[in-house]
Amino acid sequence: MKNFYITTTAPYVNADPHIGFALEIIQADTVARYKRSMGNNVVFGFGTDEHGLKIYRKALEEGKDPQTYCDELVKKYYNLKKALNVSSTHFMRTTDSRHILAAKEFWNRCFRNGDIYKKNYRIKYCVGCELEKTDSELAGGQCPIHPNLKIENYEEENYFFRFSKYQDRLLELYDKQPDFVTPQYRLKEIREFVSNGLQDFSISRLKEKMPWGVDVPNDPDHVMYVWFDALVFYISTLGWPEDNNAFQKYWPGIQVAGKDNLRQQTAIWQAMLISAGLPCSKQVFIHGFITANGQKMSKSLGNVVDPFALVKKYGTDAVRYYLLREIPSAEDGDYSEARMKEIYNSDLANELGNLASRIITIAETDKIIYRSVTDNLSLQDNLFLKIYYEDFEFNKIIDFIWNKIRSLNREINEFAPWSKKPEERKEFLEKALQKTGVIGRLLEPIMPETAEKIVKSTQGKIKKIQPLFPRL
Repeated sequence: MKNFYITTTAPYVNADPHIGFALEIIQADTVARYKRSMGNNVVFGFGTDEHGLKIYRKALEEGKDPQTYCDELVKKYYNLKKALNVSSTHFMRTTDSRHILAAKEFWNRCFRNGDIYKKNYRIKYCVGCELEKTDSELAGGQCPIHPNLKIENYEEENYFFRFSKYQDRLLELYDKQPDFVTPQYRLKEIREFVSNGLQDFSISRLKEKMPWGVDVPNDPDHVMYVWFDALVFYISTLGWPEDNNAFQKYWPGIQVAGKDNLRQQTAIWQAMLISAGLPCSKQVFIHGFITANGQKMSKSLGNVVDPFALVKKYGTDAVRYYLLREIPSAEDGDYSEARMKEIYNSDLANELGNLASRIITIAETDKIIYRSVTDNLSLQDNLFLKIYYEDFEFNKIIDFIWNKIRSLNREINEFAPWSKKPEERKEFLEKALQKTGVIGRLLEPIMPETAEKIVKSTQGKIKKIQPLFPRL
């Protein structure tokens, strides 16, 4: 068995889980499930980022201790795993003692390598991004991603990381590993950023101003900057540095992240790994944002989409299907309630649900016992699937499966088994059950509950099942 590690980002717990992170965790889960189906030994990690100014202020705003505040919000993220039927194997919080140990060890390694130093500095800072901003990154003096937040000016003494030292090493990484960042235009984007020169960045905050963070080793006046601490999450999840066997077994891994994380995941984190003497990530897949009816989601507009509410209304597998089918794998995509209902009825209720219902109902009537469900995919079909999964082309995977669903529906309509006698349709039904079972197995990474129902219902003594997706 090959070892495979995939991980999402660690979202901030300053708000309830949103549909954007639901997309990310479903994408990662789909790849993890596929890899398991191909015989890989899979570790799938996600967790929560719980330090930093944004969370500290939110906790104070609600009159709570920061740890208490985080403990309450983390439950909602862990519940998201259940709501979306996510098969993750590891969950790491950045307030966990194991992560704090890892962050401190990582700091010490970079420090011993001469890549951490102290200096006074002045910056413009977006609390929403928890990032320093240059004038060129601002629009009308505001952060384009968080236009509702005021840009703050900081001036203090901090520790810095020698990011500028790693320009050549990063460019060498991108050249040697042309699939390191996917899609390709994101690799081009980060290469251009690094080629234009890198600036050292602050990696600590004065504890008297912002006490909510991991203590800097050997300096009680500072805590780690949230991004330095949080990025270590990718390896603390594997037990580094205490469990070096697990780390060597699964690292480097694949990271799934949003486009606002491009710089942090594909440049800053990689430079930090090189500094600490550790291997760089295997690959970083960058996905886009989700809008709602063509507009950016925001609480002020009242168009934020709650993934828990969607699951309650449409069911887990329908939500998974919509996000993987309708949101382009690496581009921005739109959520529309009208479109959700449309594809639920057309794709799920009519095409998939009707297919399973027709075949199984007639097979039960004929008392068919079917014991063999074999994979009838051609080598070419398996190759296409492998490529689509490796390229994170989820909509192409779904198109591939739905072509088979539509083809089998046409065969059923043309043969019209309901108009034949049982002895005339037995062979046809057995072949249709076999094809339906294969479709079920192909659907497992995308809609695991539905896939299990289909596979079970097409084996052994055939029994009628409840509609997979009752029409709305």
